[in-house]
Amino acid sequence: MKRVALFLATNLAIIVVLSITLRILGVENILDDSGTNLNLNSLLIFALVFGFGGSFLSLAISKWMAKKSMNVQVIEQPANEVEQWLVDTVRRQAQQAGIGMPEVGIFDSPDPNAFATGMSRNNALVAVSTGLMQSMNRDEVEAVLGHEVAHVANGDMVTLALIQGVVNTFVIFLARVIGHFVDRVIFKNEEGHGIAFWVTSIIAEILLGILASTIVMWFSRKREFSADEGGAKLAGREKMIAALERLRAAQGHPSEMPDQMRAFGIRGGMGEGIKKLFMTHPPLEDRIMALKEGGR
Repeated sequence: MKRVALFLATNLAIIVVLSITLRILGVENILDDSGTNLNLNSLLIFALVFGFGGSFLSLAISKWMAKKSMNVQVIEQPANEVEQWLVDTVRRQAQQAGIGMPEVGIFDSPDPNAFATGMSRNNALVAVSTGLMQSMNRDEVEAVLGHEVAHVANGDMVTLALIQGVVNTFVIFLARVIGHFVDRVIFKNEEGHGIAFWVTSIIAEILLGILASTIVMWFSRKREFSADEGGAKLAGREKMIAALERLRAAQGHPSEMPDQMRAFGIRGGMGEGIKKLFMTHPPLEDRIMALKEGGR
C-alpha cells in the first residue's frame, strides 16, 4: 500500500510541475486561435514537455524513489565486515569503470536481486537484496555488483530516459492528432473538442503506448547483455556466468521489485511468445550463452 501511495503521489507531483511548465511557456491550448484546427507547434511543445519532462523528472528522483519504495538502507558507515566488503568492492569497480563512487545499499527482500539507478554516472545508487546476499557466495555477489556498476558506467539510466522521452512524445502527439481527426471527420464537431476527441485520444494513447513500449523493452534487453559483459570484465567471466546460473535456479520465484524498479534489477520475469516483446530482461539462458560464446 505504501508503494502504491508513493507512486501515485509522485506522479501527481510530476503532472503538477509539468502543467505549471506549460503555463509558463504559454501552451494552454493545442487548438489555433479560431478553435478549429490543431496548432501543431503548441501540440509538439505539449508532447515534448510531458514526454521528456515526465521521463527526466522520474530519472531525477529515481534514487529517492528507490530508497523509499524498496526501503533501501544506505551504508553510510559499514556496521560489519560484510557491509565493508560491499562498499570496498563497489569502490574498486567504480574506479576501474571510471565513474564516481555510487551510494551502496541493502534492501530487505527474499528475492535474490540487485539494481542500480541514478541521474548520472557520478550520482548513482547500487543496492542488493538480503536474499541475494544469503543465496550467493562472494564471487557471485561481486559479479552482480560489477553488472550494476557497468549499467552506471554505460549510462543506461540516462539513455533509457531519453528513449522513453522520445517514445512518450510521439505517442502523446499522434494520439491527439488521431483524436482530432476522429472528432472533426467522423463526428463532424466543427469547433473546440468534443467527447469523441478525449475518448479517442485516450484509447489511441493506450494502444500506441503498448506498441511503443516494445521499443523501450528491446533496448532494456540489449543493455542487459552489455552490463553482463561489463560485469565479466570487472569481476571475471566465470564469476558472472556463475551468478547468472544462480539466478536461473531462483527464476521460479517471482520478482518482488515494484514495476517502476523492475527494469533496473539484475533479473526480470519470464515470458513466452508475444510476452517476450514486453520483457525488460532477456532469458537468463540467452545471457549465459552470450557470455560463454564471448569468452571463446
